[in-house]
Amino acid sequence: MRVVKSMRILHVYRTYFPETQGGLEEVIRQICCNTQKQGVESRVFTLTKNKNSDVVEFEGVDVYRFSQTIEVASCGFSIAAIKGFKESVEWADIVHYHFPWPFGDLLHLLAKVNKPTLVTYHSDVIRQKWLLNLYRPLKRLFLSKVDAIVATSENYFATSDVLGHYSEKVQVIPIGINDQKNEISEDKLKLWQDKVGEDFFLFIGVLRYYKGLHILLDALQHTSCRVVIVGAGPIEDELKKNARQLKLSNVIFLGYVDNEDKIALTKLSLGIVFPSHLRSEAYGVTLVEGALHGKPLISTEIGSGTSYVNKHGKTGLVIPPSDPRSLREAMEIISNNKALAKEMGDNARKRYDDLFTGSVMGQKYSLLYQNLTKESIGK
Repeated sequence: MRVVKSMRILHVYRTYFPETQGGLEEVIRQICCNTQKQGVESRVFTLTKNKNSDVVEFEGVDVYRFSQTIEVASCGFSIAAIKGFKESVEWADIVHYHFPWPFGDLLHLLAKVNKPTLVTYHSDVIRQKWLLNLYRPLKRLFLSKVDAIVATSENYFATSDVLGHYSEKVQVIPIGINDQKNEISEDKLKLWQDKVGEDFFLFIGVLRYYKGLHILLDALQHTSCRVVIVGAGPIEDELKKNARQLKLSNVIFLGYVDNEDKIALTKLSLGIVFPSHLRSEAYGVTLVEGALHGKPLISTEIGSGTSYVNKHGKTGLVIPPSDPRSLREAMEIISNNKALAKEMGDNARKRYDDLFTGSVMGQKYSLLYQNLTKESIGK
């Protein structure tokens, strides 16, 4: 593959490291990291809840943060960002939006961007149906104007009514991640083993409404299976209250942990449980991380990329959404059959090696950037 030279990419999304940690932020980080190897320079344009706008460096990437003015239905808006966006676009060769963020759509139209543009389409807008009616005209105008749209899996492309309208400019690039450092000290493993034991199921993610964690808590009744929940988020207190009401002794909430601790917990776990029950969960980076470490996966069939990452009966089990009984049975099947768990974990690692490495994703995005630049020159 020909190396891209002096390509400057501006990533646009409402939140980013180090202020927030989530699956979508991790995807942007992985794209920045893995396209850098192809000669691409990246910046991230985002908002901050701090009073002052600033620029911070995160893992070699400059993050331009603009003070958020207001937030409506999880969508941040910023007056300061309007001027800042125009200046950031001047620096960039290509503007790379991450959808959904309605204010990002608005920024694109207000700035009258005339440079090559693409959107990574992470998820349909699911929850805010009454706001969606107001947003729909802006969304359609924005998606009609960008040059390319990336779907993260064939599954999501095939089942998204929105993407079907723009199929001529959609291509699929699965999300990939770097093979993380596996050398975790024995002391670190012993520390977590003493705290949480072994042979538990692990959930990692931001604690949001669509993650299906209330269903997981229901599933933990009347079973000896244990679950460790890693992450923080807007429904954390509600989930803990629910666990107390159900009198569950087989679930542990750890809150946010750093990457080394997350790897240690993954190594100690029996498998990954990912009970998201709505299409807001478009992919599931945690499933890829579990596959990387050779763990069997449990997820639900919601017509999204989760069932592309986790192949039922091969890399793990795929169950109906919002079904505590099926979730409980899936955990018990894996917990009671160590040979099956190992076979599924080995298959998951092989699928990661074949499809979900960060380097493959980086090469595909770099090629797309290069093609968009060529098309722009040819116009």
